[in-house]
Amino acid sequence: MNNRIFYPGGKTKALVFSYDDGQQYDRRLVEIFNKYNLKGTFNLNCSKFDEEGFITRDEIKDLYAGHEVACHGVEHLYPNQPFREKLLYELLDNRVSLESLTGDIVKGFAYAYGEYSDRVISMAKELGIVYARTVNDTMGYNVPGEFMTWHPTCHHNKAFDNPALTDTFLNPPDYMELPTLFIWGHSFEFERENTWNKMEALCEKLSNKNDIWYTTCIDYYRYITAIRNLESNVEGSIINNPSKTPVYIEVNDEIKII
Repeated sequence: MNNRIFYPGGKTKALVFSYDDGQQYDRRLVEIFNKYNLKGTFNLNCSKFDEEGFITRDEIKDLYAGHEVACHGVEHLYPNQPFREKLLYELLDNRVSLESLTGDIVKGFAYAYGEYSDRVISMAKELGIVYARTVNDTMGYNVPGEFMTWHPTCHHNKAFDNPALTDTFLNPPDYMELPTLFIWGHSFEFERENTWNKMEALCEKLSNKNDIWYTTCIDYYRYITAIRNLESNVEGSIINNPSKTPVYIEVNDEIKII
């Protein structure tokens, strides 16, 4: 039996944005996301809060409401360089600080400078991190095989320069299952490169589509994990979902919530 999986709400595609560093330009980027009903994940360095050019502690909870706050290291150090205790501080204190400021559970991470190793991955997992984004663009739309090395589709500049990337996502071939467009970057780049208009045009192009699930990294991770944890008999006629996350699945030509 062919049990087709869907994203929440019976959607067939997913869109994810991930932005780093928490500079003051996040304010404008959040405004754009909110204007077009999009969601973003914002990876923050807590040692930078309240410094000139960065967001403040007092605004974090309200600014990122409806979006996700995730880790990026306390001081934005190269992850492969610190000794064990320093790396522990860089990861754990970042999470503790963000959880205190947001009042939420923080489980995500973006590698500073895109640098990672088995050592860094192992420690991050020990400290409760469940996914970590790299900067290794795939230029594709596949569901990640390993969430601790979650490679995005592309940096936003590549999306600007290659409209076929978004066109293919919006109109994928029939063989493509659960396509995901995952765009990353830094909000200060829009100011530095004068590309705010390009970002807003991109968001408008991708917005308000009935077949797209607009989500954060952590909610995407949780949904895909729930899919992977589904239990069934061999032929797929009996399916059990042991998680608390409802999964949308086609059974006998009907979409059901398991």
